[in-house]
Amino acid sequence: MHGLFKAITISHKKASLELRGQIALNEEESKALMLKIREAFDVSEVLVLSTCNRTEVYYVSENNLGEEIIRLIASQKILVSSEILPFFEIISEHSEAVRYLFEVAMGLHSQVVGDLQIPNQVKHAYQWAADVQMAGPFLHRLLHTIFFTNKKVVQETSFRDGAASTSYAAVEVMESFLPLLNNPKVLVVGLGEIGEDVCRTLADKGYKNITLTNRTKAKAEALASQLGFEVADYQDVNNNILESDIVISSVRCESPIITKETLKDKTLAVKYLIDLSVPNSIASDIEEVAGVVAYNLDEIQTRANEALQRRMDSIPQVMDIIGDAIAEFNNWSQEMIVSPTIQKLKGALEQIRKEEMARYVKELSAEEAEKVEKITSSMMQKIIKLPVIQLKAACKRGEAETLIDVLNDLFNLEKQTV
Repeated sequence: MHGLFKAITISHKKASLELRGQIALNEEESKALMLKIREAFDVSEVLVLSTCNRTEVYYVSENNLGEEIIRLIASQKILVSSEILPFFEIISEHSEAVRYLFEVAMGLHSQVVGDLQIPNQVKHAYQWAADVQMAGPFLHRLLHTIFFTNKKVVQETSFRDGAASTSYAAVEVMESFLPLLNNPKVLVVGLGEIGEDVCRTLADKGYKNITLTNRTKAKAEALASQLGFEVADYQDVNNNILESDIVISSVRCESPIITKETLKDKTLAVKYLIDLSVPNSIASDIEEVAGVVAYNLDEIQTRANEALQRRMDSIPQVMDIIGDAIAEFNNWSQEMIVSPTIQKLKGALEQIRKEEMARYVKELSAEEAEKVEKITSSMMQKIIKLPVIQLKAACKRGEAETLIDVLNDLFNLEKQTV
């Protein structure tokens, strides 16, 4: 299995959001692609990871199938393969592909370093592969090693501490005063890039009682339908603001849309306002209204920058943890080379034992036959122990092939089936 792992990737590093959106694969499409790869190339292990920032295919094969798989994706999405090919990166070297998946799963290649969503997205991709029987021994071991490594990163570093993006930081600020409110009504005003990110973050965290309002109502309705939120008319935004406990505004405007005048009819209840707009959509003097607590973009961004710096400072420690995990995984991966030989050797010795037992067992009583069975089985286990130890040691030295050839010649293992 060692030396066969490969990958293709298209991500935010080379491709526009529009192109990434055209190539992105949902669960059904990902599973269909895996089955097409199996049918077309007789590949038994495939993982498809597709998010808003990347679409990647990892596979186990002796052959470099990168361009062929890209053409399959183009065909499935009705795109011209020659036009999308330059935006893909093809990783055909085993150790590079293994390290790359580790780093992607940790969030080292995310737009926001240490992205909190990527581990779960990798888990979903793994589940989809398992659902269609495209996760074999190699992927099972690799993914579980990655999940364990992620736990170590969380426990031993600051790499996932704090909110390192504006949207996460805004939600983190909101969470700081949620304990003070009883089932608060949350209103998100404006669904540009930041506003949409905030909504998706709220959905990922399982929050309900969220209402969206946007100048283009169709966009609000589409996103609300996808995330399970409510929609309000933008024309009635002032009333919606008054009725909400928390308002997160990222609407683009020439002057503030939320002012002291907007809140003149506010009740005595405390209201929290978060402004993510440039220019500001919430007036700077809004806290002069009794019971209003406001946060502006600079305050939110400061929190995000501090968290991002902590994550950046943790990268060397994360890389060390990844390095240790890959070294351990590679030991297992290399031993996979000798596993068929070990099984064939066991089979050859077991066949000899059974043939010799068959010659004499008729002359033995049931009690004697049972004793001989135990003795010969024990002898076989002790005989095979040393070759197995030597094979595994040869793997670590990179000398397994020589020892495999010797054992094949000594025991005629080529005729054996695993």
